[in-house]
Amino acid sequence: MDLAQLMEACNQYAKPAGFRPAYGTAGFRAEASLLHSTVFRCGLLMAARALKTGAATGLVVTASHNPVTDNGVKLVEPTGYMLDQSWEAWADKLADAEDAEALCAIIRDLYQKEDIPYGSGVVMLAHDTRPSAEELIKAAGSGVKALGGLPIVCGLLTTPQLHWMVRHCNNSLKHTESCYYEEIATGFSHLVHSCKAKRQVLTVDCANGVGAEKLKALAERLSGKLDVTLRSTGEGGLNDGCGADYVQKERRFPAGMEDCQNGARCASLDGDADRLVYFQRLPGGQLQLLDGDRIAVLAALLIRDILDRLSHDAASPSVGIVQTAYANGASSQYIREQLRLETAVTATGVKHLHAAAERFDIGIYFEANGHGTVLFRPALIERLHKLGDSQEAAKDLLALLGMVNQAVGDALSGILLVEAALRRRQWGLNDWAQLYTDLPSRQLKVKVKDRSVVTTADAETRAVTPEGLQSRINESVRGAPSGRAFVRPSGTEDVVRVYAEAQTQQAADKLAQQVARHVHELAAGIGAAP
Repeated sequence: MDLAQLMEACNQYAKPAGFRPAYGTAGFRAEASLLHSTVFRCGLLMAARALKTGAATGLVVTASHNPVTDNGVKLVEPTGYMLDQSWEAWADKLADAEDAEALCAIIRDLYQKEDIPYGSGVVMLAHDTRPSAEELIKAAGSGVKALGGLPIVCGLLTTPQLHWMVRHCNNSLKHTESCYYEEIATGFSHLVHSCKAKRQVLTVDCANGVGAEKLKALAERLSGKLDVTLRSTGEGGLNDGCGADYVQKERRFPAGMEDCQNGARCASLDGDADRLVYFQRLPGGQLQLLDGDRIAVLAALLIRDILDRLSHDAASPSVGIVQTAYANGASSQYIREQLRLETAVTATGVKHLHAAAERFDIGIYFEANGHGTVLFRPALIERLHKLGDSQEAAKDLLALLGMVNQAVGDALSGILLVEAALRRRQWGLNDWAQLYTDLPSRQLKVKVKDRSVVTTADAETRAVTPEGLQSRINESVRGAPSGRAFVRPSGTEDVVRVYAEAQTQQAADKLAQQVARHVHELAAGIGAAP
């Protein structure tokens, strides 16, 4: 490590005065013009992480479902997973260093405490469609080079594609974008090859993001097997009145799809294509949402159908579903009582769900926002390969393994998962929707000076601070029929998110408003200055 060269590079990417970046659920996000120093420092971090692990790491410049004026960075482990949580503190220290001298001191401390060897680490870089991406990718590459690393610029990709590529690269597998399409398309083709159900056209809101180009490429690879019509492909603003987050949170039709026909099969991606929700228009004109909870249930039904045909030479594989407190209570009840599957509840953030899902032979995790996937334990994969030549069910499970992204939630892979599951059961969206009836819910957010003043416990279902907040929430919940509510600080902005559900929509709305008022009264005015 050349300290003089490092100091010079650090001086080129000075942190804006007063800017206090904080590592959120998956990385950093802010208004794009503030982020050059942060992304440069993340380049430093991932170059060091590559040296520590002796394998390629990754970095994606994206702000996911945020407005186009924002940007951010997501960090990728050699496994393809999100950054190891033990290194999040280093990310915060580097991002918050006031000047080049302080930054170099932290780098020296990092090398010493983590016992990092000197050398050249490989970091794979990608970005979404935001106009600020070009300069920020240069900043990331400069950070990698400043530690003597090798940045590999992979260009315009969805976030899950870069995760997939890093994972495959480190497993000595083909890891080009073309290979990504080939692998997930091959799995899908196997799972639906004997289905007799008539194909239905799927109309997809692409949030004016990177998913439009990439889903088009996937559909071309699956010509004759997957029929899609793409909307919001770039003609409007990124995530502007469209996208999975908009549809899931607002329960409104996305821009460009307000005229969709009753019963039409529709879906929405988010800006970097790692979230997916389905929806349809009901005869009365209202939107019916089929969110991540329902995708998890549908995946479990597909897996159960296949496992029922699998002859076991050992114990039956364990299957579990991981959710967060945002999961609708009706979905959790259906999983326990009808599917009779083991469940786990974790804090919000796929890094928590992913870790919990690894405890099962087949772990299914989806947040209600549509971010999730299905994980297969390595020991089970080995068993399936041994059975594959003799059992069609084992072949089906291996096809499913190839179709779903083992690194992270992936909206393109998720579309194939949903379409395969529906087609094999000869179901439409109405059949899927009738599995259970969601309890009415409402989500709100309260602007605060400092989100850290709200802390939680028990998988974010109980507020610890400010003092007295949880008792107020409990009192409001007692007054709502079948009521449930919780609050949590956002992982990306200074707001506190409120979730409430109850027996009726009116009761859920009222409960959410009451809880939001409690947050405003007890937390909105305390903490750091805006």
